Amino acid sequence: MKSNAIIATILVAAGALTSVASPAKIDDLLKKMENNYSMTSDIKAKVVLTQQKAGQGTKKFEMIYYRRDSDNAFLIVFAAPEAEKGNGYLRMGDNFWMYRRNTRTFQHINRDENIGGTDAKGDDFENRKLTEMYGPAVDSTGNEVISEELLGKAQIPVYRFQVAAKVNDVDYPKKIYWVRKDNFLVMKEESYSLSGTLMQTAIYPKYTSIGGRYVPGNQVFVDEFEKGNKTLVEISGISTEKLDGTIFTKAYLENLSK
Repeated sequence: MKSNAIIATILVAAGALTSVASPAKIDDLLKKMENNYSMTSDIKAKVVLTQQKAGQGTKKFEMIYYRRDSDNAFLIVFAAPEAEKGNGYLRMGDNFWMYRRNTRTFQHINRDENIGGTDAKGDDFENRKLTEMYGPAVDSTGNEVISEELLGKAQIPVYRFQVAAKVNDVDYPKKIYWVRKDNFLVMKEESYSLSGTLMQTAIYPKYTSIGGRYVPGNQVFVDEFEKGNKTLVEISGISTEKLDGTIFTKAYLENLSK
């Protein structure tokens, strides 16, 4: 759904950011964004997903997310609702397992399957390079589709540019980004189908600085295809301390259920 949006925004490197020469090039911007989102430490964070679906009301899911920097392994453990508490997902190498507390069993699943009834998928929690997935989109004259604009009521100076997928295993083959000119943080993102239909709009309204890095206080994902559906993602309690290797094991998940 969110095309790696959850993992890509759990940590945003601050660093010493320099201006892109004018006129800006999309590849340069993607590299800046990629550097901003590079994760260089182990991560632990609380993730809350609040889903609003037309005709179904609102549901809230709470989970603890662990990620190991050395091999990009990750673990997701549900804390709420009660029906999901203790369930989890473990990614090690090319293997992705789903664990169910009530049966105490593991099932091997695909990375594009939904996580525990939420709109999130396994690949939303992966750390993939933007420059490997997307490249500049060009118009009929061969020029890159990019402009400079002022975004929102605050009139924030941004680069607005379009990218096209370079690989097949992405959620959306076309995207439009609105990226701040001063620090290259994403403010808005639109995702399109191959036919050009707008499928999703993502808004990143607030970033805060933690440990020299920028972290979004919340993210809003609006389903443009099925009107009335919306997901709010809140990230808190972020720790970058090195994690014990025993966390990324089946035994750890099983012990949580005892």
